[in-house]
Amino acid sequence: MIYVVRHGQTDLNKERRLQGRLGLPLNELGINQAELLRDKLKNIKFDYVFTSPQERAIQTAEIATGAKAIIDMRLDVFDLGEADGLKKSDVKMVGVVPDASVYKGVEEIKTYISRVFNFMNELEDKYSLKNVNILISGHRCTTGCIGAYFEGIPEDGNILRFSSDNGHYKEYIFNSIPKN
Repeated sequence: MIYVVRHGQTDLNKERRLQGRLGLPLNELGINQAELLRDKLKNIKFDYVFTSPQERAIQTAEIATGAKAIIDMRLDVFDLGEADGLKKSDVKMVGVVPDASVYKGVEEIKTYISRVFNFMNELEDKYSLKNVNILISGHRCTTGCIGAYFEGIPEDGNILRFSSDNGHYKEYIFNSIPKN
């Protein structure tokens, strides 16, 4: 079983700011959310715990599981470039991402999806035939992208529809992937 967790709240989440690679660690509520997550998952033995390199995702994974997380750069948050840390209401968006013609350094959505799907393909190759529990800790974009891996990319491209709220998770099974 795959458990895909969105990190607990940070002050940037609370302030409704875009949070990318310049993000903050968990705030008090975020730590509480990770502890509640631990309580919900307490009867599951995790064979592997993977996380984004962002501190907030690592904290959430390790609090929730009590295990040392394996950092994988492919799970890093979508690079928001110059829009990182700005108030959501002030950012010019193109679909679900900041407008790259306005903000330098914004990652291409196709590149982001490709790197997360690459990670998921590798996990599937290694573990789909094994009876293991894997926790993956990430971000709104990560939980959405992994959801799209299992559910398919929506016609409008909005992978965020599969996202989890802060401190929440979704479960997936590899053999449930629709094959084209």
